Amino acid sequence: MSLEVERQFYDKNLEAWKKTYPGKFVVVKEASLLGTFDTMDQALTAGAAKYGLQSFLVRLVGETEQEVTIPALTLGLLSANPAYTDQRPGQSA
Repeated sequence: MSLEVERQFYDKNLEAWKKTYPGKFVVVKEASLLGTFDTMDQALTAGAAKYGLQSFLVRLVGETEQEVTIPALTLGLLSANPAYTDQRPGQSA
């Protein structure tokens, strides 16, 4: 699960993004910016919704690299787009 293309794209655009998106999280897939987000959770949610089980890069603009892996998603134990609703005991569908 190499993110080398994404890292290169991030590094290439970092100086411009520091001016345009300071304090924002970016989501990068290949040589494309999916978008900018206020929180890591928003960025991860958007990336998972768009790319599912594929890897993508989420980085706070200007922050040093920190890699996050979610084994349950990678192994298919969780789904980024569950086909069910959260039903708790005692609730009707």
